[in-house]
Amino acid sequence: MPPMAQQRRVGAVREATVPWWQREGVISRVLAVAGVGVTLIGVVMLLVLAAQAGFFGPVPRVAAGAVFSAVLVGLGMRVHGRAGGQVGAIALAATGIAGGYLEIVAMTTMYGWLPPVVGYVVALGIAAGGVGLAMRWRSQALAVLVVLGAALLSPVVTTELALLAFLIVLQIAALPVQLVRDWPYLHVVRTVPAVLATLIAVAAAELGDATRGHRYEVLAAAIAVAAVGLAGSVLAVRRRAGDITASLTFAVATVPLLATPTMFERRTAVLVAAVFAAVLLAVAALPWISKLAGRVRIPGHLAAVAAVSGAFALLEVCFGATRVETVPVALYLVALGFLAVGGQQRSRMAAGIAGVFGLIGTLAFLADAGPSTLADQWNAEAHLGISTALAALSALAVLAAGFWCARRLGLVDRESDATAVTVVGGLIGLYMVTALSVSLGIATGRSDGFLAGHGIATVVWMAAATTSLLFGLRRLSRTPQQAKVALAAGLLVTAAALAKLFLFDLATLDGLLRAAAFLVVGVLLLLVGTRYARSFAEAGGQAQSN
Repeated sequence: MPPMAQQRRVGAVREATVPWWQREGVISRVLAVAGVGVTLIGVVMLLVLAAQAGFFGPVPRVAAGAVFSAVLVGLGMRVHGRAGGQVGAIALAATGIAGGYLEIVAMTTMYGWLPPVVGYVVALGIAAGGVGLAMRWRSQALAVLVVLGAALLSPVVTTELALLAFLIVLQIAALPVQLVRDWPYLHVVRTVPAVLATLIAVAAAELGDATRGHRYEVLAAAIAVAAVGLAGSVLAVRRRAGDITASLTFAVATVPLLATPTMFERRTAVLVAAVFAAVLLAVAALPWISKLAGRVRIPGHLAAVAAVSGAFALLEVCFGATRVETVPVALYLVALGFLAVGGQQRSRMAAGIAGVFGLIGTLAFLADAGPSTLADQWNAEAHLGISTALAALSALAVLAAGFWCARRLGLVDRESDATAVTVVGGLIGLYMVTALSVSLGIATGRSDGFLAGHGIATVVWMAAATTSLLFGLRRLSRTPQQAKVALAAGLLVTAAALAKLFLFDLATLDGLLRAAAFLVVGVLLLLVGTRYARSFAEAGGQAQSN
């Protein structure tokens, strides 16, 4: 090894083994952050604890805190630029600016000296000044300490609803930074406090005896948090398309608004969720609109976040706007919509969301139309009807649209994949057809509707088996693997249809229905048996001639 390379390697090893507390600047930064925290706690004690104990008067307390904050900012600006003064300047300025912000919070909420709107405007000016100074000094640490210090200690000064407004002011004040700086930590600390406080307010309004006006104020705060989060994320990704942090903070900012429907009665809750879903899905669809895609420049990760959040809001709409028996229909219709978009735009995200809605819809459907319900006449007549028939029909449409979408996305290009999907989809389809026929039979109101539905279901099973077998026989020479799977599936369904015919239908169906079912199934068996024998005889003859 050359001597210079060996020296560099030894130096790197020594540097890696240096304890963290001996590295340059680490201790100074730790002490500076601790100093910011302790000093701000002192400012809060001056404002809150001294007021509770009756020390001094309101004016001396506020004046002393304001002077102290101004002095700290002045010292920070004086120290900045000197040798080794960067860390101290940031700590002093951050403490002074955050202390001034807490002063305004106290003057607005504790003492009532400032009207709320004036207090919010002044607080916005202080926070914006702090963030502007951080941009001038090119220091993300200063901006983070200002926002985080003010956000963490504001709840100590007040727990009123105005706290949400002051935290949203901090979120807004740091918004312009995203135009010129890639400061991911600032985006996190400006968003998370407002989100957590709003979520706590939503939970308190839901569990407590909050007035209607209070609930709407919390709703307004949640809307503001989501709107500022969306604006900040769009501004960031327009300049830095790979800014994943901006998209993640927007996802966090949507959580309070997704939780707000729990505060209201059904109609208002559905309206809130529907409007929010429309906005989010519109944002997700912007990249697909050719005239707007070049202007908004929304990358895929932000569109995906908007789509997932919009899907959650749409799920709330489905459960809020429907009754228990019609929930599956709504979920399947939404799944159809996402499948249409996914197939048209070749979007796997839309197809995945459709799959989730389809799965939830199927679980809700099975809760009403499970196998035990379909097999028992009393349960079936109590739970099945036109709603379950519509749900089963919607499920069949989802299966068809899902296969089309999978072909458009290239998910079933391989023969084995297409065969597996067809078999699984066919089994689900047979169950849905059974539920559809039984539900329609019960919906007619006739006493033998349940029996007639099961008779029709048996015939459909055998018809599907016959179709699968004939398809497999036709493909036997061209695509042997696909043909074998089709033949195996057809034989299994045939066995299932015969088992149902002898074990269930024979014991439950009336004379005429029983005879009709046996006749149709028998004819289909004769047809497919004859065709089966002829196909293999022709194949044997071709083999001998070759």
